Amino acid sequence: MLTDRVWEALVKAFASQMKSAFTASSFVKEIFTMGYPKLFSMIENLLERISRDTDVKGVLPAISSEGKDQMVAAVEIFQTAFLALCLGRLSDLVNTVFSVSSRGNVPTKEHISRIISRIQEEIEAVQLDGRLTLLVLREIGKVLILLAQRAEYQISTGPEARQVSAPATAAQLKNFTLCQHLQEIHTRISSMITGLPSIAADVLSPSLGAIYGVACDSVTSLFQAMLERLESCILQIHDQNFGVHGMDAAMDNNASPYMEELQKCILHFRSEFLSRLLPSSTNAATARTETICTRLVRNMASRVLIFFIRHASLVRPLSESGKLRMARDMAELELAVGQNLFPVEQLGAPYRALRAFRPLIFLETSQLYSLWLDSQGEDQIWKGIKATLDDYATNVRARGDKEFSPVYPLMLQLGSSLTKNAPAS
Repeated sequence: MLTDRVWEALVKAFASQMKSAFTASSFVKEIFTMGYPKLFSMIENLLERISRDTDVKGVLPAISSEGKDQMVAAVEIFQTAFLALCLGRLSDLVNTVFSVSSRGNVPTKEHISRIISRIQEEIEAVQLDGRLTLLVLREIGKVLILLAQRAEYQISTGPEARQVSAPATAAQLKNFTLCQHLQEIHTRISSMITGLPSIAADVLSPSLGAIYGVACDSVTSLFQAMLERLESCILQIHDQNFGVHGMDAAMDNNASPYMEELQKCILHFRSEFLSRLLPSSTNAATARTETICTRLVRNMASRVLIFFIRHASLVRPLSESGKLRMARDMAELELAVGQNLFPVEQLGAPYRALRAFRPLIFLETSQLYSLWLDSQGEDQIWKGIKATLDDYATNVRARGDKEFSPVYPLMLQLGSSLTKNAPAS
C-alpha cells in the first residue's frame, strides 16, 4: 500500500536524523537525552493523533502497530542514554556519600535526605509514563544495591560492636546510625511506590530487601549478644533454692538474685542501646510503625518470656514459700520486660503463656497430670503413651537386651484394646 511505503520512508528518514543528532551534535544529544520523557511523550501523542485522524470505517489504519514500534525504536538510542544518565547521577551521589576511602565517616541525615530526594525526582520525572517508570525503577534498583553494598562495608564488627556490659562504644553508635539511615531509605522509598502499579514493587523488591538486610546486619550481632546475656541470667534460676520452708522465706518480698541481675541487664540495655535505636514516643507516626529495631526488640522480649517459662517449669524442689518467690519473680519479669523492652500485652502467645504458667506453679504434679488427662481424649492419651513405649523399645534394642520388661507387652495389649473399642469418628 502507498501509506505503508510513505510511512516506511518517513520512519527511515526520522531514524537517520535521530542517529545523526545523537552522534554529530553533542548539544542536541544532551537536549534529547535529558528531555527524553518529553520527546517520547511527543512521539506517542503524534502517533495517537495520526491513528485517530485516519480512522476511517472500512479502511485499513494509516499506521500499523509495527510502524509505531519502528517510530519508537528510532529514539531508543536516547532512551538508553537517558537511563544511563539517571543511573550515573544516582550512583555518583551514592559513591560520594558512601565513599570507600572514608570508611569511618558515617553519612549525615542531610546526605541521606539528598539521596532520597534525588530518587524521588527521578521517579516523578517519568511517572506519567508507566513503561518508562519501570525502566527508571530498574536503574534505581541498581543504585539501591550499590548503596547496600557500600553501607555493608561501613558496618563495624568485632568485640567492640558486640559488647553489652559497658556503655555504647563508638563502633556501636556508628552501627546504630547506619541502621537508622537504611531504615529511613527503606521506609521512604517503599512509601514512594505505594501509589504505583504493583509491578513497581516487584521491580524494587530485591533491592529494598538488600537495604533491609544490611540494616538488620548492622545491629543483629548486638541483639544476639544482649539476648545471650539475658538467657545466662535466667539460667541462674537453677542455682537458687526454691525448696526452702518457713515463714521468713514466705515473707521475703525481694526478687531472687538471678531476677535482680536480669533486671539490671535489661535497664542497662534500655539506657545504653535501645533508647538510641527505638523510635521516640514523641514521634507518634514513627512510633506506630514497626521498625527493624522494634521487630528485633519484640522478638527478644518474646524469647525472654518463653526461655523463662521453660526453665522455671524445671525448678525442683518447689516449696510453698518457693512458689510465692517464683510468682514474685514472674511479676518482676513482666514489669521489667513491659517497661523497658516491649509492651507485654502486645507479645501475644508468649505473654499468654506466662500468665497461664503463674497459677500452674501452685498445683502439684499429680494435679497437672490429672488436668492434662481431663483435657485429652483416649486416643490422644494412648498416642502419648505409645510414643514413650516406642522409645523404650528402641533403647532396649540399642542396648542389645534379649527381652523386654513384662509390663511392656501388657501396656501394648491395653492400648490395642483402647483403640479397638474407641467409637468411630
